[in-house]
Amino acid sequence: MTELKNSPIEDFDWDAFEKGETQGEKSREELVKTYDESLNTVKDKEVIEGTIISLNKREVVVNIGYKSDGIIPISEFRYNPDLKVGDSVEVFIENQEDKKGQLILSHKKARNSRSWERVNQALENDEIIKGYIKCRTKGGMIVDVFGIEAFLPGSQIDVKPIRDYDVFVDKTMEFKVVKINQEFKNVVVSHKALIEAELEQQKKDIIAKLEKGQVLEGTVKNITTYGVFIDLGGVDGLIHITDLSWGRVNHPEEVVSLDQKLNVVILDFDDEKKRIALGLKQLQPHPWDALNADLKVGDKVKGKVVVMADYGAFVEIATGVEGLIHVSEMSWSQHLRSAQDFMKVGDEIEAVVLTLDREERKMSLGIKQLKNDPWENIEGKYPVGSQHTAKVRNFTNFGVFVEIEEGVDGLIHISDLSWTKKIKHPSEFTQIGADIQVQVLEIDKENRRLSLGHKQLEENPWDVFETVFTLGSVHEGKIIELLDKGAVIALPHGVEGFATPKHLVKEDGTQAQVEETLEFKVIEFNKESKRIILSHSRIFEDEAKVAEKAEKKAKRAAKKAEEAPAAPAVEKTTLGDIEELAALKEKLAGK
Repeated sequence: MTELKNSPIEDFDWDAFEKGETQGEKSREELVKTYDESLNTVKDKEVIEGTIISLNKREVVVNIGYKSDGIIPISEFRYNPDLKVGDSVEVFIENQEDKKGQLILSHKKARNSRSWERVNQALENDEIIKGYIKCRTKGGMIVDVFGIEAFLPGSQIDVKPIRDYDVFVDKTMEFKVVKINQEFKNVVVSHKALIEAELEQQKKDIIAKLEKGQVLEGTVKNITTYGVFIDLGGVDGLIHITDLSWGRVNHPEEVVSLDQKLNVVILDFDDEKKRIALGLKQLQPHPWDALNADLKVGDKVKGKVVVMADYGAFVEIATGVEGLIHVSEMSWSQHLRSAQDFMKVGDEIEAVVLTLDREERKMSLGIKQLKNDPWENIEGKYPVGSQHTAKVRNFTNFGVFVEIEEGVDGLIHISDLSWTKKIKHPSEFTQIGADIQVQVLEIDKENRRLSLGHKQLEENPWDVFETVFTLGSVHEGKIIELLDKGAVIALPHGVEGFATPKHLVKEDGTQAQVEETLEFKVIEFNKESKRIILSHSRIFEDEAKVAEKAEKKAKRAAKKAEEAPAAPAVEKTTLGDIEELAALKEKLAGK
């Protein structure tokens, strides 16, 4: 700032001044000229320095050594909250005198005119500068630096993750310029860079003192699905989710919260001590050590299902103490099922202790033991010959597995499903989940399996078929299936027969086809194997044989007659002869 010229005027007329003639010999114009020359010479659109002579909440008054002072809105100084009277500031002269005679200044334009130069200088000199955070943007903040809008990445605000960016808006902070794109005039600043150097030294001091088993106080810095990052005062450590609690933890948020202070123990770290493994549960005694000493096999316990798998469920009976219920211990039933059929995570259940190993900290539980074993009195409840309703559970090629009640399974062999139908697969007869009536045929207590039958509930129709489909009898039948070895023929009364290809030849020499209805002769009947063998061709073949036999017999009779000697003539008795004899008899009787 140029100071006022205060040297005395050599030809000043002091006598005239004392007499009140202020102008003396000098004209008024000359005095004004002399006054103007005593002030700074300024030009419009020029940047000069001025001094703050006063300020309030709305404006700042700046003296540039001109005949009047300039007023600048305080919003142009928001990057500098420490502004005070006496500070030197750069100003841009917009107008020496407006219509009201007011000097118009701008601090913002003065900063803008030199901002790019200042920013580059700050980067070169690694200078700490002040900036005003204007607003949030994607991935960070917009900062006013020397009138330039610079970008502050979210990761460069602080050394710890920032959860609420809005708290930084309208704040003035110190920054370092870390990157400039000269082509696009982009500037990137960092606040984190200011404190990293100091933290790096703190980190070295902390790491140098680390020892396994050491207990330190830390602050929860970040929570992830796999663990918790703890700030140990400049260096970070990780508590893995399995080291948070002796019990099951689905997510670390169940145990800790952000910014929470807690004590942790150092479990391990690498040679360079860059990765530090921490533990929280290790500061507490193991729950198995506190387990009731009187707990033994056979005792009943209550717990909560914490994990489900196809093979079983893990039940927590106390924090950190779990037992496994294998799926085979969930039901007396032996057919394969999933553990999810019996329970789900979160269920409160009661179980029986089956095994207990305190040294290995393992326990197995069962829930089927809470019910009586249905096979203990199987002969009394399901005696041979008794009839029951069962549910179809599974199929095999040779039969149907059914369940009469939970834990009581049985097999219906495919041959015991129907007296008359030829069943290739049980799915042709029934379906899974359906109810079916059964009769107990045999009890296998050792293997916990019943042999059951369905057809035994009905009378054996083959006792009747034996009298209907006798050997040689002829019946009408329909060919329902053709196989390589022959054909299946549907007969009356719902029974099926079988005919080989040579017995399917018709009288005209053609072969019988599917859906044809023909006459069939029974050539074999086996009640035990439920087999009826039929023939169509045998019908006309047998007729031909009979005719041929009769013809041969007639020929033999004729030949024999020719060879016999002639017999004497015998008078035949006629009807008239008989009547004459009768009349003669009556006449004799009358005499």
